[in-house]
Amino acid sequence: MALDQYKDEEEEEGMSFLDHLEQLRWHLLRSVAAILIFTVAAFLAKSIVFGVVILGPSKVDFITYRVLCQISDYLSIPPLCIDTLPFTIQSRQMTGQFSMHLTSSMVVGLIVSFPYLFWEVWKFIAPGLYSKERQAARGAVFFVSLLFFLGTAFGYFILAPLSINFLANYQLDPSILNEFDITSYIGTLTMLVLASAIMFQLPVVIYFLSMSGLVTAAMLKSYRRHSIVVILIISALITPPDVISQVLIAMPILVLYEAGIQVAKRLERKRAEKELADNLKYKDNE
Repeated sequence: MALDQYKDEEEEEGMSFLDHLEQLRWHLLRSVAAILIFTVAAFLAKSIVFGVVILGPSKVDFITYRVLCQISDYLSIPPLCIDTLPFTIQSRQMTGQFSMHLTSSMVVGLIVSFPYLFWEVWKFIAPGLYSKERQAARGAVFFVSLLFFLGTAFGYFILAPLSINFLANYQLDPSILNEFDITSYIGTLTMLVLASAIMFQLPVVIYFLSMSGLVTAAMLKSYRRHSIVVILIISALITPPDVISQVLIAMPILVLYEAGIQVAKRLERKRAEKELADNLKYKDNE
């Protein structure tokens, strides 16, 4: 064990409960400060954050709709092209636009600062782990952040536009106009994006559960059918009531579940190789 690592563990063991609370307080303060900085930046960049990013999926010139129209022309499938969104966004409360400007800025600040937030969390948790556990979880901040942004991109560019298109074109009667409140629009967009970002953390969850011995690759395989049903139910809960959106979010989650099985297999193989090497070393020492 390296000398500096030994000192870190020794200092960690010597910390009192109040010292841990003080350390946690500073981690929380730095995390809140990061969120506030990016929130203020997003609030000031109203024309970009709100006009381009937040309202992007509500406009027919959004990149997803343009790509679908190009695919539609190439495959000669006209229904695939989304060139109209028959709805308007309204603010029916006096403070509606200001409150949604503030809320959307906070959401953007939270998403952008997520890698730093998780890094602060990891800095607080890591000293309590054994050196082998820290070594096994090396790169956790990078992979968690990568999966978070992949999920965010999937929710924003794929799931949200198709869900918004479905809800905009759904009518009980032609006489009923779709005039969505800005609170409803931003709430739906935020839910879809953040739900996708969280669901994409499945391989990381499986990795840590497998590392702790709570799940195995064989167990995940045996419960594959059950997991498919659970994933479909969760997809139905977090998406609008259309089959396309449910399948769209369920498919990558199923792929990530299979990736989690491979991660568990790799960990078990490494654990078995290490145990074999330790046994051989023990026999050689006898």
